[in-house]
Amino acid sequence: MADNGAEPAVVVKVVDNGPYQVKGSIRLVDHDGNEYEISGRTHLLCRCGNSAKKPFCDGAHVRTGFTAARAE
Repeated sequence: MADNGAEPAVVVKVVDNGPYQVKGSIRLVDHDGNEYEISGRTHLLCRCGNSAKKPFCDGAHVRTGFTAARAE
């Protein structure tokens, strides 16, 4: 990835054994076609599949003991 010195418009961080942390403005479309306009602040997206607020994180990964597989 080239580094041109500019800050990226959107940053997605994978939190260890937790959600995806999205910083920046995006449009998110879920599996039902529902669209969410996500503003420039930070949002957490479910990665464990157990959130009652999908596609957003509600902390279910902590309650269920979610452990992410490591990339090789």
